Parts: sequence; structure tokens; C-alpha cells
Amino acid sequence: MTSLYLLIPVSLIFCALAIWFFFWAVNSGQYDDLEGEGERILFDDGADDPVEVDVEARSRQPEDSPPSKSPE
Repeated sequence: MTSLYLLIPVSLIFCALAIWFFFWAVNSGQYDDLEGEGERILFDDGADDPVEVDVEARSRQPEDSPPSKSPE
């Protein structure tokens, strides 16, 4: 029975902190965009794609340039 004198105030303090934390999260905008992160993962905008390099186009010389000299 004496443990209830400790547990009841501790549980009330814990509940008050949980309610305060919830209202802080709502006021700071944590719940503004609930679907944005899920859509960001599913629908790729292409910003993270690596740049594709055309290796054959880089190895070809332009038509106007003179042939390269090989080292002798």
C-alpha cells in the first residue's frame, strides 16, 4: 500500500509529460505532412539518379579535329 504513494504521483507526472510532449509535437509541425514521406519513397523524382555517361561517344573523336598523333 505504501508503494502506491510513490507510484500514483510518478504515473501522473509521466502522463502529464506525455501530454505536454504530444502538444509540443503538434505545435512544432511534426504532424503537418503525414503522407509526404511515404510518397517520397514511392515516387522517385529522379534527383538521386547517377549521371549516365556514354562511353562510346566520349571515345569517338569529332569529325572536324585532326587525327591524334601517337607517341613515337
